[in-house]
Amino acid sequence: MTLKLPPLHPAQAAIYAHPARFKVIACGRRFGKTELGKQLLLHHATNGGVTWWISPTYGMAGQVWRDLRQVLAPLKPTVTTVERRIDLEGGGVVAVRSGMTPDFLRGAGLDYAVLDEAAFLPADLWPEVVRPMLIDRRGGAAFLSSPNGRNHFYHLYALGLDPQQPEWAAFHHPSHDNPRLDRAELEALRATLPDIVYRAEILAEFVDSAGQVFRDVDLRATAPADAVPHADQRVVIGVDWGKSVDYTVCAVIDANRGVMLALDRFNGLSWAETRRRIADLARRWNAQVVWAEANAAGDVNIEALIADGVPVCAFQTTARSKPVLIDKLALALEHGELALLPDPVLLSELNAFRVDPMPLGGYRYSAPAGLHDDTVIALALAWHGARTSTVGIGFA
Repeated sequence: MTLKLPPLHPAQAAIYAHPARFKVIACGRRFGKTELGKQLLLHHATNGGVTWWISPTYGMAGQVWRDLRQVLAPLKPTVTTVERRIDLEGGGVVAVRSGMTPDFLRGAGLDYAVLDEAAFLPADLWPEVVRPMLIDRRGGAAFLSSPNGRNHFYHLYALGLDPQQPEWAAFHHPSHDNPRLDRAELEALRATLPDIVYRAEILAEFVDSAGQVFRDVDLRATAPADAVPHADQRVVIGVDWGKSVDYTVCAVIDANRGVMLALDRFNGLSWAETRRRIADLARRWNAQVVWAEANAAGDVNIEALIADGVPVCAFQTTARSKPVLIDKLALALEHGELALLPDPVLLSELNAFRVDPMPLGGYRYSAPAGLHDDTVIALALAWHGARTSTVGIGFA
């Protein structure tokens, strides 16, 4: 019986047909790597092979498991849901596994393994666990992933490029190589993602995993250090709270001209003294709005400032909202939309700020261990406020 499978697009089909025993596929998001991997797996399983699909977590493999069950259902296989294993009549096996604990994967021989999101799997999973399982059957493997810096996946990709490694082949395909994707949508992503994220996630480039978020920061430090309040300014202030170890930082921006006006950085004050200092700064600059982080001590201080007549908006920093906040600032600096003050602490923190891929997908935005990011967050909040409608907010 022939399985009903979606047709592969040309780039997928070329990889599928390639005779290499080990295929390393570095590709952008939505290229179609998952469908390609499933069809490679099914080809071997329906010909009697024992096959494994390995993802960083079971949760990430959930849809693949459901798809494999559905497509193999006409063959009336034996399905063991608890083990996520499908046994076919001709001896073929399809099993879905998590790579989170490599030692639990040791077992019998394999004919084929698909390592999904291989750049985010443990580095020792392939050489110490999966590769030995392919020895007795001379099995093969496909490594599917978007790049995660120049880590172990990059080294596997390099093997595929080496003409002295005839069993290996490397394939590089940006998202654009999927003809079913809307080109306008991909260009829209270029305009909304920081350069480092776009290059890794869409262009499938092996960029430094500990990459700088903010580029050419020193070139953007063109704002005059002696700015004074003017009636034609639309002033927005961003506030990041700190007390003892961290600093409270207030970043002041003229939203009309895209120019940084002032930066106030301090610690060691009581919350009451901190609020007075922020209120004085807001009144001095006649701020239209103050955007302050609402987390931790922020909520109480924001309420107190509002009660004192300061026009404050609260920003909830979450794992979802922080990347958006930082990405907007990074794009503004890349496009020259915001002139920075030549403040050495600000420039140092911007230059040090990093984006790091996380094992389960997504990115972590933070300062390196032991360093601060208070000026970065305050500036990002101010820029967010500069690009957010604040009609009706301001001092009476």
